Amino acid sequence: MEIIAYIENDFDEKFGIPRQSGMAGNISVITLTEKYAVSAALRGIGMYSHIWLLWLFSENPEREEFSPTVRPPRLGGNERMGVFATRSPFRPNNIGLSCVKLIRADEEQCRLYVSGADLMNGTPIIDIKPYIPYSDCRPGASGGFSDSRAEKLDVVFSENARGVLAPESEDVLRQIISQDPRPQYHAQGREYTFTFARREVTFSVENGIAVIKSII
Repeated sequence: MEIIAYIENDFDEKFGIPRQSGMAGNISVITLTEKYAVSAALRGIGMYSHIWLLWLFSENPEREEFSPTVRPPRLGGNERMGVFATRSPFRPNNIGLSCVKLIRADEEQCRLYVSGADLMNGTPIIDIKPYIPYSDCRPGASGGFSDSRAEKLDVVFSENARGVLAPESEDVLRQIISQDPRPQYHAQGREYTFTFARREVTFSVENGIAVIKSII
């Protein structure tokens, strides 16, 4: 198995990355590695609206023993489910799967511009496949416990944080924080800081409202 590409985006750490693909409109650039940087390899991909990415959880710590159960954030981090019934990153093989929107294909530069990726900056990609609606979409499919979506947070920018980022980046940040990136064991009013768009973002949550306090 070889790495065929790497992704570039505004997520320099795991905290703050959307929990699933397509949940925020962040833009990423996928560049093929030297061995696979052949324009013919991307011929025709621009005809598709979405693509699948298979990638590696490259930042996961090594685990000596297999854990058959995990605590999904969707269930509040208190209930255990079988690892194969979840999309937890802690798996027997560190392989991720994401469906992203294809914005543009630059065949000459061997780059793909995509929206909605839930990958950290620099994540290695091991395969790219087209999303095919007639076979990949299953109307009426059951989503198990993930069907019960958590309520989104209201997000407000403080005076100190407003206008620091470009409007499109502000929109993406609002989408990310509205999904509540905090760990499941959290305290009201506690401040959290993470890196987004090469800046440190600090926010806190009280009574369902997330306040972005600073962006530096």
